[in-house]
Amino acid sequence: MGALKLLVVDDEPGIRSGATRVLKDFSVGYPFMDEDFTFDILEAETGEKAIEIIDSMAIDIVLLDNKLPGIDGIEVLEYIKAKELDISVMMITSYASLELAIKATNNGAFNFVPKPFTPQELKVSIENITKNLFLKRMTRKMRDEGKQIRFQFLNVLSHELKSPINAVEGYLKIMKEKQVGNQMDDYMEMIDRSIERIKGMRTLILDLLDLTRMESGSKKRDLKMIDLVEMAKTVTDSISPLAIQKNVKIFMEGDETLLYQADKNEMEIIFNNLISNAVKYNVDDGKVNVCIHKKNKEIVISVEDTGIGMSDDEQKLLFQDFVRIKNNKTKFVTGSGLGLSILKKMVELYGGSIELKSVPDQGSKFTVVLPA
Repeated sequence: MGALKLLVVDDEPGIRSGATRVLKDFSVGYPFMDEDFTFDILEAETGEKAIEIIDSMAIDIVLLDNKLPGIDGIEVLEYIKAKELDISVMMITSYASLELAIKATNNGAFNFVPKPFTPQELKVSIENITKNLFLKRMTRKMRDEGKQIRFQFLNVLSHELKSPINAVEGYLKIMKEKQVGNQMDDYMEMIDRSIERIKGMRTLILDLLDLTRMESGSKKRDLKMIDLVEMAKTVTDSISPLAIQKNVKIFMEGDETLLYQADKNEMEIIFNNLISNAVKYNVDDGKVNVCIHKKNKEIVISVEDTGIGMSDDEQKLLFQDFVRIKNNKTKFVTGSGLGLSILKKMVELYGGSIELKSVPDQGSKFTVVLPA
């Protein structure tokens, strides 16, 4: 759990002590944040004292009253802006006016919280400013590091999420207005399409979470001896509904058991990507062969399908982030373009390698080799 330094600047002791009391055991967390944040709270009764504290240590958030003895809050805000300090400021005042709001916003204030405020109002304001600070710093970090992932991330979100959301919204409006009939059966196709769209969005979100956790190194690994054969069977069972819809048969061969020290979730992601892709990109009435065996000092996992296959040019792009093979054969297959990129990164975590052999209209074979 991280701690943010929060400075409360107000000449009223009751406001300072009240804010400290409300926030001292308060924490903020969101699904997209790696950890919850708590607050180390400091207090200042004047603008001069606030500047002294700001100059002496790194402050993250300032709750700043405008009406202060000596220099006022706007002047403190202007000081923070002139110094280009990485501080988010929330104005707290009972004398808010349009002119003050415009001036404060132009100088970088995040928002206002009027006083007297309730504990809940203060907590909501702190949640919002903490989220804004986290996203602002994350964006700056990615930009400063020259990561193209930021731009790819935004492009994927705008396309892969906006399109299905618009589609589901359209279907719901049609159903709400009963445009094609009064019976539930009249809308079953729209419901099925909506479910597929939502599944695609969920897959994208989960893949993005896996990717960002891997890239940041924040994911804790729990290495234990697990049976890879049993893991493959479990994943196959979870994918069987999709296989049944396409009448794709999945066959397994190789060792009866094969113990390997690994993180269970990581191995599940590896097998899930390999087997689910073999089903999704297969033809109706096709086959998938999963083989797991130990050879000398290596563990070899191969997944071969009788699907649509890929050209040499398509294969060269396949393991890159956000890459999806798009052609007439794949236009109805949902995906994030991250699955195989994540798969390759996870295999490499174990010092392993992955190889692909594919022929258009004949099928593909992925082979993962892990050091035993």
